[in-house]
Amino acid sequence: MKLTKMSHSCVRLEKDGRVLVVDPGGFSEEDAAVGADAVLVTHEHPDHFDEGRLRTAMEANPAAEIWTLKAVADRVSAAFPGRVHTVGHGDAFTAAGFDVQAHGELHAVIHPDIPRITNVGYLVEGGKLFHPGDALTVPDQPVETLMLPVMAPWNKISEVIDYVREVRPQRAYDIHDALLTDLARPIYDRQIGALGGSEHLRLAPRDAVQL
Repeated sequence: MKLTKMSHSCVRLEKDGRVLVVDPGGFSEEDAAVGADAVLVTHEHPDHFDEGRLRTAMEANPAAEIWTLKAVADRVSAAFPGRVHTVGHGDAFTAAGFDVQAHGELHAVIHPDIPRITNVGYLVEGGKLFHPGDALTVPDQPVETLMLPVMAPWNKISEVIDYVREVRPQRAYDIHDALLTDLARPIYDRQIGALGGSEHLRLAPRDAVQL
């Protein structure tokens, strides 16, 4: 399985000639979902969900489908009838030939005065990769590669480190990093790498690795 990191929280997965894209939002490249056979969206915030990027992907491939939670599905189902699937915690499905399980229910707390929205993470290929969206959800099975949200209005580095410790992946790649400056990168790399207990890695946008 090939993993390509796009900007912010968007990733592309490729296997057997098919492409699965997660969270092609407004902070990712305009072509982030182009060529996708399936798209997964974790929640409705615009840095993860962009209707224009979804429309471009769906028009480019008339067979492409979307899996997402109800809040997003309600907004795009009319535009793509029969191609949008609503999922929630505990659901298992196949998207673009990838086995996927949904984990989690709520977005992390930004501030007590801000109502929480729904959020679902996606465990791909039996734990080969987990993308949590905007939450620190711990799946109920081992994770090889964790897509790690490192910088957000809802987290701090101690929580990120403890999350890696709790999930205990073989490796963690940074996502949710558009707000993290190059000046601060070495601090995060050093602290997460030294204290997380797992191999901590990061990819520049459009860089790819084999998992």
